[in-house]
Amino acid sequence: PFRRASEERARDRKKIEPYMKAIEAAGGQPRLISLFLSPEQLLQVCAGLDGLLLPGSPADVDPSEYGQSPRPETAEADSSRDQTDKALLDWVFAESKPVLAICFGTQLLNVYRRGTLVQDIRAQLPSALKHDWEPESGLPEPYHPIHLLPGSRLARLAETAETVVNSSHHQSVERPGKGLRVTAKSPDGVVEAVELEGATHWVVGVQWHPERQQ
Repeated sequence: PFRRASEERARDRKKIEPYMKAIEAAGGQPRLISLFLSPEQLLQVCAGLDGLLLPGSPADVDPSEYGQSPRPETAEADSSRDQTDKALLDWVFAESKPVLAICFGTQLLNVYRRGTLVQDIRAQLPSALKHDWEPESGLPEPYHPIHLLPGSRLARLAETAETVVNSSHHQSVERPGKGLRVTAKSPDGVVEAVELEGATHWVVGVQWHPERQQ
């Protein structure tokens, strides 16, 4: 799907293009999904898909969705993106289709599975590493190491237990959602990835941006 409703309305594809190009580089054929489709239209779109990628977004998931009041640092929710992602995840889990969730996509996946979020890492975890970054700041994007859970899908893909990733998220998983297990953390204990338990259904969420790490 588009990252946010305002970008789709403005026909601004600049921030979504890196995801599209990464899918193409991996041998896939990307299809960009509108945030303004009816449930029936979304089902028609899904019928032609082999899997789902949930991209990042400057929005945040509405904290009321996981039983919290919004903190001052929490960004406004994008209801069109939230509802589209939930409908797509309904299809993913009904059809056991693979999904890769990135940054905001991971946070929404976790809340969809009834988990909770750290609303702002800097405010709530003051001893944490720097995780947030604004591309428009002119500053270099921060990188930090992560530890991958041995035997996890990510560890098998990376063929290592330690690696380094980029970082531009101000929120993270707090309590993992139903069926999700934490499979990567940064040295400060911040959750960096989750995966659906079980070997049959490929569902992975990462907080970093692999589309920028090619």
